[in-house]
This record gives sequence, C-alpha cells and structure tokens, in this order.
Amino acid sequence: MANKPAPSRPAPRLYLATPEVDDPSHLVSGLPELLAAADVAAVLVRLKQADPRSMITRAKALAPAVQNAGAALLLDGHAELVARAGADGAHLTGLAALEDAWPSLKPDRIAGIGGLATRHDSMTAGEAGADYVLFGEPDAKGQRPSMEAIAERLQWWDELFEPPCVGFAVTCEEAAEFAAAGADFVLVGDFIWVDPRGAKAALIEAAEAIRKAHETAFEKAKDSSDMAGHG
Repeated sequence: MANKPAPSRPAPRLYLATPEVDDPSHLVSGLPELLAAADVAAVLVRLKQADPRSMITRAKALAPAVQNAGAALLLDGHAELVARAGADGAHLTGLAALEDAWPSLKPDRIAGIGGLATRHDSMTAGEAGADYVLFGEPDAKGQRPSMEAIAERLQWWDELFEPPCVGFAVTCEEAAEFAAAGADFVLVGDFIWVDPRGAKAALIEAAEAIRKAHETAFEKAKDSSDMAGHG
C-alpha cells in the first residue's frame, strides 16, 4: 500500500502594517486596490496618539476598506478601543499588555502579541491563548535581532507550537527568508509605503518573494518525502 503524499502547506499570507494614521482619507481611497493586489490576511492600523474619540473615528473610517477586502483589521495597541472602532482585534506588546487586554478582546476578537524577548515569554504567550506571536519587530530603542536570529526563532516555533507565528520583515529579502523559515504570516510595513514605485508594486513583489521562497523550501521537501514514500 503506497504511503499518502505529504500534505502541502499553504504559503504564508501577508500582514500589512499602515503608516501612522492621522488623516485616514488617503489610505481609505488607496487600500481597496492595494488589498486586491496581493493575499493580505490582516491590516495592522497604527493610530497616531490622540483622544479616544478621534482614534475611534480614524479606525472606523478604515474598517470598511479593510474588511470588505476580506482582511481583518487590528489596532496596534489600544485594545480598549477595539469594540467601539469596529476592529477585529488588537496587536499587543508584551505579556502584561496581553493580560490586561484579555477581558476586552476575548472570546470574540483577535489578540496577537509581540515584544517577546525570550523563548519562555513566547511559550507563555502561546499557552495564555494568544492568537499569534510576532518575532522580529524593533524594540523601544529601534533595535532588532538579525535576520538569521529571527528566522531561527520562527523555525523553532513552527516546529513545536500550534498558534501561528508572524515574521516582521523590513525588506523583501527578509520576507522571503521568513517564509522559508516557516512563518505563517509575514508582516510588512514601512518598506512597502516608501517604495518609489508605489505601495502596490512593492506589495506584489513581497508577495511573489514569499511565494517563491515557500515553494522552494516546502514543496521540494514535500517532493522528497513523496519520493521516499514510493521507494
């Protein structure tokens, strides 16, 4: 009896972080075309600090453009505003923030977490029920691990744990590297928005780099295991 072929794992999806949002009108007009150009699972809305009412108004303005494209809208922090803003969840930094936000987000909304300096913190977040863990974002001083260190952390998580992992990429090269390492999602932000060709061209390029890297890393592995099964 022949062995079943190994299941093919899906390519990582994009997680798009916005620039800091003060006036959302430009983003509102551009997001539908942008989100139609690539497979974007979620949009992380970075709101410029203001009074709660103003921040809710900005998020509400963006929500239809994101959600009508089939993507989730997450606020960067501000878990207390999620419900009133019509958002799908929040991205939190650090275990304390996750714990504080839990009552306002669960069970209906997404609670993602970054700011995980150690493997132990990452495991604690996963055990607490975080919907995803993010590796590779800059800390408060703007420092971040090397690409190799982030890829190693993603690979470790992917092999051992169930919740999705996200790689924070600051270049197209990093996006590809993290896809090959086993990220379920790749977060892209500033390098998309500052690309001289425009955000759409940059997003399409990132998506293609992710697809190719994933195919090389995982489809070849699948082919090898299929051949071994037929041996």
